[in-house]
Order: sequence, then C-alpha cells, then structure tokens
Amino acid sequence: MYLLIPAAGSGRRMGSSRNKLLLPLLDRPLLFWTLSAAKASESIRWVGLIGQPEDFQDFKEIVVALSMTKFVHFIPGGSTRQESVYKGLQALPAVAERVLIHDGARCLITPALFDHCAREISQCPGLIAAVPVKDTIKVVESATHLVSGTLDRGQLWAAQTPKGFEVERLTQCHIEGNRQGWEVTDDAALFEQCGYPVKIVSGEETNLKVTTPVDLAIAEFILRQRNRR
Repeated sequence: MYLLIPAAGSGRRMGSSRNKLLLPLLDRPLLFWTLSAAKASESIRWVGLIGQPEDFQDFKEIVVALSMTKFVHFIPGGSTRQESVYKGLQALPAVAERVLIHDGARCLITPALFDHCAREISQCPGLIAAVPVKDTIKVVESATHLVSGTLDRGQLWAAQTPKGFEVERLTQCHIEGNRQGWEVTDDAALFEQCGYPVKIVSGEETNLKVTTPVDLAIAEFILRQRNRR
C-alpha cells in the first residue's frame, strides 16, 4: 500500500515558529511516532512525505533514525493542503492504484488502523476513518451566537485520517476541483463533490490530531500508557 503524509503544518496554534511535526513528544519529534506506526504496519510499503524543503533535513534525520530511508520519499508541497496532496498524487509510482492519506499530526495512529484501512480500500473507491460523535452538536448563528438547531448525533461521525482512495479517481477530482476553483481542507470532500461514494470505517478514539498544547499533553499521556502496557 502507498501512503502520503502531508507534513507541512505550522506550529502557530502551538505557540511555536517551527513545523509542529518537529516539536518533541516524549523526547522524539511528533513525526517520529507517525512514521513508526507506518513502519510497523504490515501493508505500508511506500511513504511519500509531503512538506516544505526547508524542513527536509530535519525530516531526513527522523527517517534515518527509524531506518526507513529505502521507502520514504520527500515531496515538495504546495501553499495549501489541497495543492500539497495533488503534488503527492503526481509523485506516486505509476503502478499505484490506491493510496492512503494520513495527517502527520495524527501521531497516535496504530499500525492496526493503517492495515485495516488498507484492506478496506481494496474493496471501495474511497473511505475515511472516523468515530461516532459523542457530544450534542448545536447549529449556531455566527452573528448572534444563538442556537438555530440541534443535529441528530446518531448520524454524525468525526472524520479522522487515514483516508483512502483510488488514485486515478482522486487525481481526476483534484483536476476538476482546480478547474472549478473549489477550496477544501478534506480530500473526501472533493470525492463527494464529484459524486463518488465515500465509506466510513471505524477509526480509533486515541487517533487525535495534535494541534494545541492541550492535545500535546493528552498525546504524551496516551503514549506513556501504551509504553506501560
């Protein structure tokens, strides 16, 4: 299975001036933990790391430390996540029929989830790892902050990554999105916009996206608990 990892995130919400994937988590960069799970997966055999060239030297040091130099490839990204993923798709080997896309900041993913998504994408054109929403979700008017409705959480799922797709279809969706001027932060939204079905597969409650200092503290707690087990 081929895996693309968008890894160009800033550390702005972390209060840092550097790429947040280089911030320490249990004395290792966040990206170390993401790549560790990919390495331990039974299905991942090729990884495309999409980022900004100024971060590549730091990324390479992580890859060397994990002995992953033979199957991690560095891909210069774009100015948006959408553009970066499109560049990643263009850099895939010609034989790649399906691809998983995983946010580098979701560093708590397990190898089992990678493998589960790899099996599922072999039987459908598109998928998202997700978990059912547990909170009650309110629709709020932005101008007044008044509640205008309550959504049925029985039909709501919180999207995670990996997301998986047929490479040819997703590439066509990106081309159409560029032509139409669509701006999305989610590859599945492009897929849906073009009329293709997207399947939900069960994600992991611990597969959080590290975005704020609070997320980082939670991630540290989860990793310590795993290490104890």
